Amino acid sequence: MVNASDHDEHHTLRGATDRPALLTIRDVIEEMEPLATAELDDYLHPSVLEVALDDGLCTADAARIDVQWTTQADYKFHYTDTEAVNFRWEKHPHTDDYLNVTGLEHYHPPPTASSKPDEVEESCIKHAPEVLVTRAVLKLWRVAYHMDSYDPLNTGRNPP
Repeated sequence: MVNASDHDEHHTLRGATDRPALLTIRDVIEEMEPLATAELDDYLHPSVLEVALDDGLCTADAARIDVQWTTQADYKFHYTDTEAVNFRWEKHPHTDDYLNVTGLEHYHPPPTASSKPDEVEESCIKHAPEVLVTRAVLKLWRVAYHMDSYDPLNTGRNPP
């Protein structure tokens, strides 16, 4: 799997890491997704919630979702798997350089989670609370998992 930190990030999340939000997200994931195990990278001073998935999408044998959430309610849910497929849902300012995105919420599609201005899409996730965003991500991932396809990952309606 590819480390999320290996990707060139042109935009940053605003605010400090929100530990209580990451703990809430962890609890939602462990309650809703039987294939997932979620752990903070550092329990007292986390920067990311690492979600190990016992299976991946399509031909991937395993996967991981790295979750970041800030006190400004900016977030990143970054999926990476054993087949080097990456995609992510994010909410943060992007200086209007994504041609197809009008708000803060956006989606970097597979297979590379491209940050090219013409490839980033408006996200179907428009929620703000971490519980609802997490449920939406899990639902979209689960639908794609059952369909054995990446196509449903950004096609949900609000709420997905």
